[in-house]
Amino acid sequence: MKPFQHSFLFVASLLLFASCTVVRQGEVGVKRKVGRLEETVYQPGPVGFNPFTTTVLKVSVQTENVEVTLDLPSKEGLTIRSQISILYHIEPNMVPSILQNIGLGYENTVILSVFRSAAADVTARYMAKEMHTSQRAVIEQEIKETMTKLLQPRGFVVEAVLLKSIQLPAGLTVAIQSKMEAEQQAQQMEFVLQRERQEAERKKIEAEGLRDAQKIISEGLNEFFIKWKSLEVFKELSKSPGAKVIITDGRTPLLIDANESKK
Repeated sequence: MKPFQHSFLFVASLLLFASCTVVRQGEVGVKRKVGRLEETVYQPGPVGFNPFTTTVLKVSVQTENVEVTLDLPSKEGLTIRSQISILYHIEPNMVPSILQNIGLGYENTVILSVFRSAAADVTARYMAKEMHTSQRAVIEQEIKETMTKLLQPRGFVVEAVLLKSIQLPAGLTVAIQSKMEAEQQAQQMEFVLQRERQEAERKKIEAEGLRDAQKIISEGLNEFFIKWKSLEVFKELSKSPGAKVIITDGRTPLLIDANESKK
């Protein structure tokens, strides 16, 4: 093979490789031909193009995690230092529009700008202690909803907004901790009082049961019943061996053992 042929094959190979690119998993590709973006969105795989007139822009459509440290206002006018994560992804079919209207710097241009505005608007409606305790999940959801209204029509899907850390002013932190300790002590005292009330109720029920039992017994021990039981006892004793002497006034008998009387 002549040197000229070798050179031709080498150049052809370079052109072949230069005219093909691979869109990776989690990305989509959009061709820009002579400065104009095409509407076609290319899915993962090889994409051919003319390297002299066309380039292929690749954009991730996977979930992105943006961490932001931001000073947020509270309802009482305090400044709260917060570390926040924003989870979002791009709608694949909206990539040409995003590139056309915003460009590849969309994260700083749109995502973070909208987030800062939405976060400040939401936290300004809440007390600082609420960001640290019970209302954190509510605040996260409201920021997400506010961002979604502005970003979703443009092709961005906000998956979650997470308040990872909240740094309250030192004095407020101590006050919140003291209040939580007082609430825990109050709950513990309420538990003790509830237990004592239950024990008192148990003793009351037990006493009422004993009283009712004694009442039933006392009502059954009338004079006729006592006489009848006495006669039954003497009847059984009279059947035992040995002589017995029974003395009675006609109402209550008295049994005397004859053997004992001789001693």
